[in-house]
Amino acid sequence: MQRRILRVNMTNRTATFEEVPSDYRTLGGRGLTSTIVADEVPPDCHPLGPNNKLVFAPGIVTGTSAPSSGRLSVGGKSPLTGGIKESNVGSRFAQTLARLGIQAMIVEGQAKDGYQLLKIGTEGVEFVDGRRWSGKGLYQAYEDLRSEFGEDADICGVGVVSERSATNSGLVFNDPEGRSSRYAGRGGLGAVAASRGLKFIVLDRSELPHVDYEDKETFDRGRQKLVNGLRQHDVTKPDGALASYGTNVLINILNEAGGLPHRNFSTGREELAELVSGERKAELIKQRGGTRPHACHPGCIIRCSEIWTKENGKDPVGVLEYESVWALGPNCGIYDLDLIGELNRACNDLGLDTIEMGNTIAVAMEGGLLEFGDGEGALQLMEEIRNGTPQGLMLMHGAKFAGTALGVTRVPVVKGQAMPAYDPRAVKGMGVTYATTPMGADHTAGYTVAPEIMGVGGKADPLAADKGALSQSLQRATAVIDSAGYCLFTAFAVLDIPEALEGMVETVNGVLGTSLTVDDIDGLGKKILDVERQFNKKAGFTDVDDRLPEFMRLEKLPPHDQVFDVADRQLDQVFEENH
Repeated sequence: MQRRILRVNMTNRTATFEEVPSDYRTLGGRGLTSTIVADEVPPDCHPLGPNNKLVFAPGIVTGTSAPSSGRLSVGGKSPLTGGIKESNVGSRFAQTLARLGIQAMIVEGQAKDGYQLLKIGTEGVEFVDGRRWSGKGLYQAYEDLRSEFGEDADICGVGVVSERSATNSGLVFNDPEGRSSRYAGRGGLGAVAASRGLKFIVLDRSELPHVDYEDKETFDRGRQKLVNGLRQHDVTKPDGALASYGTNVLINILNEAGGLPHRNFSTGREELAELVSGERKAELIKQRGGTRPHACHPGCIIRCSEIWTKENGKDPVGVLEYESVWALGPNCGIYDLDLIGELNRACNDLGLDTIEMGNTIAVAMEGGLLEFGDGEGALQLMEEIRNGTPQGLMLMHGAKFAGTALGVTRVPVVKGQAMPAYDPRAVKGMGVTYATTPMGADHTAGYTVAPEIMGVGGKADPLAADKGALSQSLQRATAVIDSAGYCLFTAFAVLDIPEALEGMVETVNGVLGTSLTVDDIDGLGKKILDVERQFNKKAGFTDVDDRLPEFMRLEKLPPHDQVFDVADRQLDQVFEENH
C-alpha cells in the first residue's frame, strides 16, 4: 500500500492525494508534522488567520501490530503559545488513518460557508455540511455521528469553545466505546481547526487495507523484543502500576515527593491528596462497575486507561488521567473525585484541555472569583463557558489570559501554556524541560520524572539543579518516540531494558527498510528539535522565552522550601551540542 499525503483545501473544498516527497519518506508523527509546518506555515502568521495549517500524521509504526503504537501527532502554529505545536493523542483514529495509507493530512485554507465534516475512506474524501452539529455538546454529537456514519466510525472533532476561537481548545477523538474522551488537547489546535472551517473528520473503517512492511522479519523480531520488555517492566507489565491504577498512580508518588502542586502551586504536599489517588479511584471504579484496566486503542498492552462512571455505572465519562485529576482537583484545592469527574466531563463536552482549564480555575481562585476548594463554584464556571458569558469567554482562553484579566501575578505558564502536574521547584529536571521545550510547558516533551522520581533510566536527585543534560537527552529521545508512533509510556521499558530499545528501533526499520541503530536516536531527535526551535526563532522567540515564571524563583515551595534555582546560562545551553 503506497503511503500518500492528503491535502485538503477548505476554501475551495478540494481534497487531493500527493506523492510523499523523498525528504519526508522516513518521517512520521511529530517529526513529520513539525517539518511540514516549518516548510509551509509562515512563522509570523496569525494562528487563526488564512496562512496557518493543521497537519495530522500517524507515527511510523502506527497501524501495525507494534505494541502501544496507536499515536497521532497534530501540528500547527499554536494560538496559545504563538510558536510551533505538536499535540499527541492515542486512539484508533490514528491507526485507521495509517491503514488508509495517509502518511500525513494537511488542512489548509478557510471555509467561507460554514463548518464542514470530512468523511474519509478507501473511496476517497467527501465534504459534508457540518453546521447542524454546531453548538452541540460533544458527547451528544458523537452519539449522533455514530448513528449516522456507523457505530464503528472513528471521529475527530472540535467543540463549542473551538467555534469561539478559544486558545484553550483541543481536538477530541473517540475512545474505543465511541465517547468523546481522547484529546490532542494542548496548545489551542482545536481553534485552528475551527478557523479552517473544519468541525469533524469521520473515518470509514470498512475494507481497510494493511500497512506494508519493507522488512517484515526485522519488524517481527523487534516487536517481540519490545513486547517482552513491556511485559516484564514493573511500571508497564500486565499487573504493573499503570494497569492497576492508571496514570493517576502518580498522585500519591508525587505528593510524597513534595512535588504535587496544590492550590495554584502554593505547596507540594497535602495529606488530602490520598482522597483522589489512583488507588482510591481504582476502588471506586470497581465498586461502580466501571472499567479498569482499559486500552485507549487496539494493540495497547500497557492499558493505563479506564472508564470512570457515577454510582451504579451511570453516565460514563471516560478516563480520568493523572494530569486531569490533579489540574481540576488538588491544584484547585478540590479533593472529591465525583466533582473532578464532572469537571472532566464538562471539559470533554466543550472541547477544553483539562490541564489548561484546571490551571485557569486555580488562577481564577487566586484572583478571588472563587475560594480554593469550591468544586460547585468551579462547575458553575464551566457553565459560564458553555453559555458564552463575558466571564466564560475570558476563562476559555487559558491561565495566562485569566491571570492578566484578574491581575494575578502567580500564573504558572511558560510561553503562554500552563504547567502540568510537577512543581519545578521540587522536580527540577521537569522545570528545565518546561522552560526550554519549543512546545511551552509540557511534561511529555522530556519526562525527567522517570529518573528523578521513579528511578527509571537511572536515578537523579530531583532537588539538584544540574539537569540540563538530562532534559536534553530526554527531549531528543521523546521527539523520536513521538515520531515513531509509540506511547510515551513505552519509554519506561526502553530506558531500563536495552533489548526493548533495540526492538523499538527494529520495528521502525522493518516498516521503512532503514538500518537505524540505537546510537542514531540522539541525532534524529536533535534534528526534530532544531526544526521546531528555528520556527520559533523566526516567530520572534528568544532565550528570554525559555524561562519559568518569576514567582518560582522567589517563593519557596513547602515542604522542601526550594526555589527554582537552575541558572539561566544552563537553560540557554540545553540545546548546545556538547552540553
